[in-house]
Amino acid sequence: MKLMLQELERDLLGDNDVDVGDMFGTGLNMEIDGEWSGPVRTEPIHEPPKESSSSESNLSSISSNKEASHFSSRTPKQMLIECAAVLAEGNIEGASAIINELRQLVSIHGDPPQRIAAYMVEGLAARVAASGKYLYKALRCKEPPSSDRLAAMQILFEVCPCFKFGFMAANGAIIEAFKDEKRVHIIDFDINQGSQYITLIQSIAKLPGKPPHLRLTGVDDPDSVQRLNGGLQIIGLRLEKLAEVLGVSFEFQAVASRTSLVTPSMLDCRPGEALVVNFAFQLHHMPDESVSTINQRDQLLRMVKSLNPKLVTVVEQDVNTNTSPFFPRFIEAYSYYSTVFESLDVTLPRESQDRMNVERQCLARDIVNIVACEGEERIERYEVAGKWRARMTMAGFTSCPMSPNVIDMIRKLIREYCDRYKLKEDLGALHFGWEGKSLIVASAWR
Repeated sequence: MKLMLQELERDLLGDNDVDVGDMFGTGLNMEIDGEWSGPVRTEPIHEPPKESSSSESNLSSISSNKEASHFSSRTPKQMLIECAAVLAEGNIEGASAIINELRQLVSIHGDPPQRIAAYMVEGLAARVAASGKYLYKALRCKEPPSSDRLAAMQILFEVCPCFKFGFMAANGAIIEAFKDEKRVHIIDFDINQGSQYITLIQSIAKLPGKPPHLRLTGVDDPDSVQRLNGGLQIIGLRLEKLAEVLGVSFEFQAVASRTSLVTPSMLDCRPGEALVVNFAFQLHHMPDESVSTINQRDQLLRMVKSLNPKLVTVVEQDVNTNTSPFFPRFIEAYSYYSTVFESLDVTLPRESQDRMNVERQCLARDIVNIVACEGEERIERYEVAGKWRARMTMAGFTSCPMSPNVIDMIRKLIREYCDRYKLKEDLGALHFGWEGKSLIVASAWR
């Protein structure tokens, strides 16, 4: 019965209608090679190694290190997959032995394969120890939003262009919806550090003629980073000051509520305003039908549809970490985050503290949660574009393809970066990727 229900879900939500691994037509599919087989050692798990000093940070090929060669001739990638496989079979002792080996072979200061392996192995260790829930919370971004130091998540959006392109696509669609409107109300369920709206306000200021009055409502969820660091009011004040300097009529309000408990009356929608709802890297945090019969994910979409918005924008990471069982989820997460770590090599040096913060506080946090947690404790539940398309359609939305102006603007920006970044339009959505791997998908709905 469980298998039948999973198959029905795949049919309804289009689990297989997008081949994320081959989105850009390069034939890069996520498969397990035969080379990932080998004997399992039985050493006990030791404490995780401490961060290496700067003199040790140039580990470009740890697998060839003479001091480490006696442990195993297998690569960290092979060992990770083997460890996940034996763990999926319930072999805790075998998995623990491989984890012990891996911790001696990898470094968070090394090349991209080294770095991703270092964090993936800690996710596996947390799964063995059933400590993923606590490690996930411990890795929460701690930097308060300020003009002096950007938070790690904001740095990620700047140095990993695919995230930035996703914001730009959403902003472009929002600005297109502004046309001929005098008053616009944007509702955002996760403003994060406000990066998207800094850019949006700057773009509005450059529009010909008198810009519309912009009202922004942000949901101040008690579990969010912003609430821990003083709430959305701090971010709202920054945006208000920026708008004042640029001559944009702007007001901000924060709604203190858990996202799942937000009702239409709390959002203060007013007659005469064009309503836009923005979901940027937020919807995947909402539990769906695979977690609870309440299905907060679809419930939120139906509530938003009841507001009759002029436009809804959705930006998400294009990977399935929601309904997949542990082992295929681990494989998919490794493939996805390996690509992200590789792309960071182009924008930040390996010894950069900003890069360390991004990888530890943002990417590693997601990895640990995806690998180590199950049920309600697994918060990072990403879905592929086909699933979001099915959910939006079932909630009553119709796809609104990005305009040629938005696409051309982003294509020009991509040319300023490395030519390994790619853009592909598919069924009205924009996919941003690194070489052959789709990483971010942005779409608009009405």
